[in-house]
Amino acid sequence: MIQDPKRYTITAALPYTNGPIHIGHLAGVYVPSDIYARFLRMQGKDVAFICGSDEHGVAISMKAKKEGITPQQVIDKYDGIIRKSFEDFGISFDNYSRTSAKIHHETASEFFRKLYDEGKFIEETTDQLYDEKADQFLADRFVTGTCPKCGNEEAYGDQCEKCGSSLNATDLINPKSTITGTKPVLKSTKHWFLPLDQYDAFLREWILEGHKNDWKPNVFGQVKSWLEDGLRPRAVTRDLDWGIDVPVEGAEGKKLYVWFDAPIGYISSTKEWAAREGKDWEPYWKSQDTKLVHFIGKDNIVFHCVIFPAMLKAEGSYILPDNVPANEFLNLEGNKLSTSKNWAVWLHEYLLDFPEKQDVLRYALTANAPETKDNDFTWKDFQARNNNELVAIFGNFINRVVVLTNKYYNGVIPQPNELTEVDQATLTELKAYPAVIASSVERYRFREALGELMNVARLGNKYLADEEPWKIIKENPERVQTQMYVALQIAAALSVLAEPFLPFTANKLKNILKLNNTLSWNDISNTSDLLPSGNQIGEAELLFAKIEDDEIQKQIDKLEATKVANKAENAKAEPQKDIITFEDFAKVDLRIGTIIEAEKMPKANKLLVLKVDTGIDVRTIVSGIAEHFSPEEVIGKRVTVLVNLAPRSLRGVESEGMLLLSNTAEGKLVFVNPDAEGVINGAVIG
Repeated sequence: MIQDPKRYTITAALPYTNGPIHIGHLAGVYVPSDIYARFLRMQGKDVAFICGSDEHGVAISMKAKKEGITPQQVIDKYDGIIRKSFEDFGISFDNYSRTSAKIHHETASEFFRKLYDEGKFIEETTDQLYDEKADQFLADRFVTGTCPKCGNEEAYGDQCEKCGSSLNATDLINPKSTITGTKPVLKSTKHWFLPLDQYDAFLREWILEGHKNDWKPNVFGQVKSWLEDGLRPRAVTRDLDWGIDVPVEGAEGKKLYVWFDAPIGYISSTKEWAAREGKDWEPYWKSQDTKLVHFIGKDNIVFHCVIFPAMLKAEGSYILPDNVPANEFLNLEGNKLSTSKNWAVWLHEYLLDFPEKQDVLRYALTANAPETKDNDFTWKDFQARNNNELVAIFGNFINRVVVLTNKYYNGVIPQPNELTEVDQATLTELKAYPAVIASSVERYRFREALGELMNVARLGNKYLADEEPWKIIKENPERVQTQMYVALQIAAALSVLAEPFLPFTANKLKNILKLNNTLSWNDISNTSDLLPSGNQIGEAELLFAKIEDDEIQKQIDKLEATKVANKAENAKAEPQKDIITFEDFAKVDLRIGTIIEAEKMPKANKLLVLKVDTGIDVRTIVSGIAEHFSPEEVIGKRVTVLVNLAPRSLRGVESEGMLLLSNTAEGKLVFVNPDAEGVINGAVIG
């Protein structure tokens, strides 16, 4: 660990521009990194908070093929949506670039060329999967098959998302092209490989020895597993038509592998920022007194802890990350977030339903962050955290303080009188919180840090509840002056300490208290008068509003509709039954009928007893449709009846036939009935 670094380079995983940003991205990477960057800036630290759109690789090509547009149109569309989402949620990047930028193409090409010229790559001709029908080599994500490690039949050519194993496409059992659905063949092609096995000793010493005490267990454990499994050379080029050209002779038609090019995007984005700000970019990536921290999700651990460090080590002039505090995955209502299945809460849609509630989502995602294990986001939990914590604790305290100050003193901060032991103990406890919160943030324990922030609000609520100034204002106004002064100091502290976590709320609170960013983080511990007597504050405004049940039900219904749509989209017809002869079919007597009476079978939840006019007779038929239809719904229905089925006794009622029904993709029963006019009961079907 670097002690007292001179500057910080903070990177957040580059989002793929093949879709918008959802809450899983926010919880896993962007809110934690933003909290960290904002906190450091409030300490007066030199910070470069870097990100950008990842615009190369197969994910973009797949999206373009699916939508029938060009890769450039895909990246331009989603880069704009993603930038807007980050801005809307207060993610305070110092620079947000894109890997399609000229500076990135130049930086990635120079990086590759240096390693190439120094002989750091292995050049090999290998057999790769090739789609003969599409007449192209298949990049990793254009291949699916069975994972050789866990048996998942939908593993990709680079990774199994079920067990997390990193794969090569040729490792898959029964591979299939996602372009044409055909089985690919093996075909020879030349590529350049980074010999990761040559960096095994370096990685073991750097991570397994050097970071065994300060890296998160989930990160350390995954890297350890990778190293113990044995490192092998990994291709840094691909046969693709979208990406950065491999800058050497004999590499026509080949592009840099996206996982070689993408992390270099952090460097090119830093260059872009430094040029704009008139700074030198190199100290942020090459000086030993710089602390480099990568914020990523767990699916990117191997690239940021093994492959990218090996690339930096091979290049020779770059520093290595001090920490990679990767989070686990966030699930949604018990199911894995899925972009392709639309099982997500999209940030741009969230703000349409919950305008100006960015901080509520930031709070809920931080309080439930998947820091060491997968966690589940539910709308009910979101509602409870807003109503029971933000509204009832934080908002309630601020509202009481501001309302009482305006009521008693016309908004002017009163002069305190002699402090009691309770007052002094409360202010002493308040001064300890910046260090407590800082300790948690510096160890990347953002849930813990947020909990301590809420304890500051709890401290204020407890102080007011115990002191009850509203009860003694008439007989002891001097004492109330002191009480309100102490409470206002807590409110001022909250406006500062909340800023990394709830930036919109902190800004709103500062405006109410008329602080105008005059306080720093360290002032909370070092300054006695955070809000001096005689200062004027503004009128009360609600920081948080209660979220009602119907708002939450709307979101739950939206997800249920997604489930139904996914089920319908993926519905498959049942396999054909065994072949029958015409003579077999001729025995079946199907007739048109009308249900004329219906009632529920006593003590049977699934059965209706029906009277059906078949045109031949009126007969009783017992049907297991009661969970889908009420008796009133089916009276008068035209139906198709199998009339020559042998009678069968059901709960003492003899059933003389069977109605024909089918299932929709959503699992709903529907009658198979005639829709033409003039068909009489008893008409034969056949």
